[in-house]
Amino acid sequence: MTNIVLLAGNIGNDPETATTRGGTRITDFRLATSRPRRVDGKVVKGENGYAEQDTEWHRVKCFNGLAETVQKHCVKGMKVAVRGRIHYTQWTDSEGVERYGSEIIADGVEFLAWPKQRDSAGNQSEDTDEIPF
Repeated sequence: MTNIVLLAGNIGNDPETATTRGGTRITDFRLATSRPRRVDGKVVKGENGYAEQDTEWHRVKCFNGLAETVQKHCVKGMKVAVRGRIHYTQWTDSEGVERYGSEIIADGVEFLAWPKQRDSAGNQSEDTDEIPF
């Protein structure tokens, strides 16, 4: 069996990069994915008539060349697709409590659309499907 995950969503923070003592570059960011909220198998609609959304946050980690590309070209709000694997972690915090977590180790990140931009008057422009590189 293979551990494969594919997520598409919006980047929740500007990516942050660090370099290990051994020279490995690591870039982290959070990815928000959403799906319609359901109760008893039916989609829940809000007062405005639109489906309510449940949002989940994922920690994504990229290494070396991919880390550099993500750091250079990704920003908060950008739509991306992440392909990778789930990695589970376990540690003991400073108070001696055992903690658990998970993160996505990315093998690839596809740029789907730029985030919405605001002009000097504060007006929001539309997303574009074209990534200019």
